[in-house]
Amino acid sequence: MDTSISSLTLATKSMCSDIAGFQSRVTELEHRMRSLKAHEATAQDRDQDLLYLRSKITYLEDRSRRDNIHLFGIPEKEEGPDVQAFLGSILPKLTSLTFDPPLKFQQAHRVGLKRPMGPQDPPDHRMPAMPQPDSSTSPSSTKPWTFPDRQI
Repeated sequence: MDTSISSLTLATKSMCSDIAGFQSRVTELEHRMRSLKAHEATAQDRDQDLLYLRSKITYLEDRSRRDNIHLFGIPEKEEGPDVQAFLGSILPKLTSLTFDPPLKFQQAHRVGLKRPMGPQDPPDHRMPAMPQPDSSTSPSSTKPWTFPDRQI
């Protein structure tokens, strides 16, 4: 009987050490889970920040273009390989003005179609549209500009 009690005691001690090991592993796993949940929340916050910053960049790019000169109606590829030289030659003709020294452009390019907001830009992160100038307060020309046979 003494041997059976000692073997039961030994088995009980072995089970207690196994349970203690399991408890430490469960505690470690719970700690890892909390850490992962915190990282997930941080990643979601970063994703939201990234979406907001993307929409803000788009807004600021669009806003900075408002001070630029926009010419519509010039056929595709009419400007040839040098857009700045093309504008330097056509603007004096369109405006009937002479420029001395000749016009210099910081940048000239064609603009693609406006990109629609996609699923990566949720509606709650879009920047508000800025009001457009009223036609009564906008400067207007006395005659429309035309490029060969099209109004610009």
